[in-house]
Amino acid sequence: MSYAIDLNILLLASNSEAAEYAAAHSFLEERATRPELLCLAWPTVMGYLRVATHPSIFSHPLSPREALANIRGLLALPQARALGEGEGFLEIYEKIGGISLRGNLVPDAHLAAILFQHGVTTLYTRDAGFRRFDFLEVRDPF
Repeated sequence: MSYAIDLNILLLASNSEAAEYAAAHSFLEERATRPELLCLAWPTVMGYLRVATHPSIFSHPLSPREALANIRGLLALPQARALGEGEGFLEIYEKIGGISLRGNLVPDAHLAAILFQHGVTTLYTRDAGFRRFDFLEVRDPF
């Protein structure tokens, strides 16, 4: 079994001022001990690096070094994999709804298409909008 973790979970686990910080941090620690394949899509990683270090979003943003260390720590787990777009990605994006999606829904469809392309059907996220993608089992870890 494999699963992916969305950007919002990673950000909550890095923001000690968030109400869900302890739960998100515990969730990631627990996941690090599990044998299932933990998938992080490159758009999720890049979004994390952008938001976690942004002083207009976090009152105490991470330094680029801290944010990279968090990502390196996750990707160093033996059961972790980074996922990106493969051959035929655009057709998959269109198939799962790319033609009708616009604006802020585009990044969600981007992630969903990458997960679909790699056969990942479970996504841990706080974003219920991912439920629009029929193949995904969306789980709120809290």
